[in-house]
Amino acid sequence: MANFTIADIKALREQLGTGMVDTKKALEEADGDVEKATEILRLAGAKGNAKRADRSTSEGLVAAREVDGKVTLLELACETDFVAKNARFLALADKVADAVAAVGADSAEAALAAPAGEQTVAQLIEDEAAIIGEKVELRRVRTLEGEAFQVYLHKTSKDLPPQVGVVVAYTGGDAETARSIAQHISFANPSYLTRDEVPAAEVEKERELVTELTRQEGKPEAALPKIVEGRLNAYFKQVALLDQAYAKDDKQSVAQVAQAAGITVTGFARFKVGA
Repeated sequence: MANFTIADIKALREQLGTGMVDTKKALEEADGDVEKATEILRLAGAKGNAKRADRSTSEGLVAAREVDGKVTLLELACETDFVAKNARFLALADKVADAVAAVGADSAEAALAAPAGEQTVAQLIEDEAAIIGEKVELRRVRTLEGEAFQVYLHKTSKDLPPQVGVVVAYTGGDAETARSIAQHISFANPSYLTRDEVPAAEVEKERELVTELTRQEGKPEAALPKIVEGRLNAYFKQVALLDQAYAKDDKQSVAQVAQAAGITVTGFARFKVGA
């Protein structure tokens, strides 16, 4: 009879994030030797990585690190919420965040090539995914430079790690307002900082759409330009942060709130797990 207990299975499963059946089989094969069972699970997991390549990763976490006047925000994804809150996955996220921030990577490709000890981040993730037994992927990375930063990490569930992350780069001294704007971004999900940053092709596409909709409503042709411009302004208030109505006081725009506080938002990044 194998020299292990149900408690041993539970402890190893919680440590590695592996399935109950696979963990029990590994301990049986290792005759209760935890280190040997871990290696068995690692080898089995490595073979399974390729099989899991096409699986979806809708769970995970967001993390942020500030290094040398830059803040790096990343999304590390997995398949289930069980793994997302597992200690091994959380430890992996810490290692990945440290390695990626150390080189100031601004894309997933650059981040995966970053050194993590004696291997790359990509190799680290692959090795840990083999042990965890799920597909794990570094989905997005963004690094911001600035004079000052506010980082806001939001938990959508109290028993899970943060699933919405926002970084705001700004100048000025009102950190409280800057943090409030970061919270606003987590809720309002703007795509651009200013309306001038919206690509001309997107603006033109929106203009064509609202023009056609206005015509279908039977509005007078002479009134079209004014109505279309009004609707374009409404579009900018959806996608451009500084044009948005401030979440805590919708009678003011984010730009007005920032100006009153004496701060200038110079950039932002927002990630939501699975979105």
